[in-house]
Amino acid sequence: MLHLRVLSAVIGIPVIVLAAWFGDWVLWLLALSVFTMAGFEISDILKGLKLNPSKWMIQIGGLFIFTSAYLYKDEYLGLMYVFLVIVSLIMMAFLYPRVYPVDVFGNLVAVLYLGNLIFFYLTRELENGFMWLLLLLAATWISDTFAYFVGRSLGRHKLAPVLSPKKTVEGAIGGVLGSALTAYIFGIYQQGGSVGIVVVLGVLIGIAALLGDLVESALKRQAGIKDSGQIIPGHGGFMDRFDSLLFTAPLVYYVVSLFII
Repeated sequence: MLHLRVLSAVIGIPVIVLAAWFGDWVLWLLALSVFTMAGFEISDILKGLKLNPSKWMIQIGGLFIFTSAYLYKDEYLGLMYVFLVIVSLIMMAFLYPRVYPVDVFGNLVAVLYLGNLIFFYLTRELENGFMWLLLLLAATWISDTFAYFVGRSLGRHKLAPVLSPKKTVEGAIGGVLGSALTAYIFGIYQQGGSVGIVVVLGVLIGIAALLGDLVESALKRQAGIKDSGQIIPGHGGFMDRFDSLLFTAPLVYYVVSLFII
C-alpha cells in the first residue's frame, strides 16, 4: 500500500505544482476537474447515507461557484453561496414530494463542502500567491506524512477509536509539528519578519488537515464505505486525497489575505 501511495505522489505532485506555477485558467481547470470527480464520489456517499442525491445539481452548483470565482475572484462569492441556498430551498418546495428536503440539503452541503476547492485558485491569485499555494500544499501533505509515520512508530493513545481506529494522539501531534516546521522554514526563506504568524498558520494548517480527514471519515463510516473511490492507487478516490485540503485551502486563503498581506 505504501509503495502505491508513493507512486501516486510521484505522478500527482508534479502535475499539481505545475498547474500552480501556471495559475490562471490552468489551475482553475484542475480544481474544477477535481471538484467534478469528487462530486460523483460524494453522490455515492450520500446514497450510502440513505439520501437521494442529484449528481447534476451538485455539478451545476459547483460550476456556478467556480465561474463566479474565475470572473470576480472572491468579490461575489458570498452572494453566490446565498443564491445557491435560496435556489435549493425553492427547488425543495416545488419538487416536493418527488424530492425530499433532506435530499436537497445533502446536495447543498456537497456543493458547499467541495466548493472549498476554489480556494486553490483564489490563493494563487493573492500577492506572492504561488509561494502561499506551495505552503498550503506542502504543509498539508507533510502534516499527513508526519501523522502517518509518527502514529505508526509512536502511537499509543487512540484519537477517535470509533471514527478512525488507526489515528492516534501522537500521530496528530506529529502532524501538527510537521506542518509547523514546514511553515517555519517557509517563513525564514520567504517572509522575513513574518515568521511568527506564518508558524501559527502552520499550526492551524496541521489542525485543519486533521479535522478535514476526520470529517470525511465520519461521512464514509456512516455510509458504510472504506474509500470514496478507487481511481488513485494507494489513496482511494479524489475525496480521500483532497479531504484535508478542503479545510486547509480556505484557512490559508483567509489568514493570508486578512492578516498577512
